[in-house]
Amino acid sequence: MTFLAATPALPVRDVARAVAFYRERLGFESPHVDPGFAVMRRDRVEIHLWEANNPSCPGAEPFLAGSASCRVRVTGLPQLYAEFQAQGVVHPNGALAGRPWGVDDFTILDIDGNAIGFDAPTGADS
Repeated sequence: MTFLAATPALPVRDVARAVAFYRERLGFESPHVDPGFAVMRRDRVEIHLWEANNPSCPGAEPFLAGSASCRVRVTGLPQLYAEFQAQGVVHPNGALAGRPWGVDDFTILDIDGNAIGFDAPTGADS
């Protein structure tokens, strides 16, 4: 048995609005969109979006959009940082920096305030 990947599922206020943001500002594709759920994909990474506090989705009530986070390991971290800086989505306190645990990283905020961190091992090829 082998774990292959993890797929974060982030709560959003409005799936259609979030899909547009992920496509236009973050460069993701949307291979599947329903009224309350969407699959977003960029390269080999998927992020699922689901509508929080949606009465048609029992169990979603206690979740608030903007209360989640995830991290994505990438190559070309400096180039991605520049891309997202140009889109104005880098978290005010999330600038590209080296961390003592051996990664360089930065953080963005999606349209609902969910934090997405992007990282690469310190010294990785850019």
